[in-house]
Amino acid sequence: MESSLLHTLLAQGRPLLADGATGTNLFAVGLTSGECPEFWNADHPDRIQALHQAFVDAGSDIILTNSFGGNRRRLALHGAEGRVRELNRLAAENARAVAAKAGRPVVVAGSVGPTGDIFAPLGPMTEEEAVDVFAEQIEGLREGGAGVVWIETMSAAEEIRAAASAAARAGMPCTVTASFDTAGRTMMGVAPAAVGALAGAFDPKPLAYGANCGVGASDLLVSILAMSAADPDAILIAKANAGVPHWHGAEIHYSGTPELMERYAGLAVDCGARIVGGCCGNTPAHVAAIRRGLDGHRREAPPTLEAIVAALGALVAPPSAEATAPRSRRRERS
Repeated sequence: MESSLLHTLLAQGRPLLADGATGTNLFAVGLTSGECPEFWNADHPDRIQALHQAFVDAGSDIILTNSFGGNRRRLALHGAEGRVRELNRLAAENARAVAAKAGRPVVVAGSVGPTGDIFAPLGPMTEEEAVDVFAEQIEGLREGGAGVVWIETMSAAEEIRAAASAAARAGMPCTVTASFDTAGRTMMGVAPAAVGALAGAFDPKPLAYGANCGVGASDLLVSILAMSAADPDAILIAKANAGVPHWHGAEIHYSGTPELMERYAGLAVDCGARIVGGCCGNTPAHVAAIRRGLDGHRREAPPTLEAIVAALGALVAPPSAEATAPRSRRRERS
């Protein structure tokens, strides 16, 4: 089981390396704007497997399936709501094929992103409906050989609960990461310390939780610091974008060089992360740099905000004190 493998790797004590971006790297090999990346699991499995292989070659211990938008609500935008199980099964099979020949342990994690819907009472999606939506996707990932559900880029507490409940229904362990991109909170107002309190109430609890994506590497590490301060024993995930996104005409480019991501790796560990990787804009070269940063780093005391900014650049969206201050478990659950 992948959960047992992930536990075994974590028990070794070294920081684990997760992979880099999926979408931005697929654009570099032919994916077009508006095209459904999950279709490539069936139409271009060679390109999907080549990306997984590049991340394994870069040193990744964990690779994520090409299934971020593989739920019924997202696939319906492409007229593919009837292909959920198929496309997710193929996504896991493509990653599994690469992991199986790696010659070392590589965890295959099934990527599960948001539905794209706003939850009631503000929007049409209920938490119960979301559980069913995620359960369908997760069954496909399980059938294809993924053993860990990697719930990522979440912003609403209801959606996090729904995805974790769906993983539990399928009998699969999960991890959870949220995207803190609005003054230190998620788009739906969840603060970093609240994610740990939320995850702590799940049964079973996630194997790890943390932050991914967002607005920049510095901002993400501030979120990780807040999570670690609230729960020093937590197994935390840091998966930052390659620097800060900037528009160049109709395209988004990321400011982060491999050298910046190498510096980020050591700082992520000092902030409390046990699993470190890259999100949008991170190529295999960036991930190889993160590997170097992890391998060459001895954990030190948590950095100050000034040290993070000096190494990685200014915060894009400085968080409020309320967003980053650790609060007691009792208050978070009330």
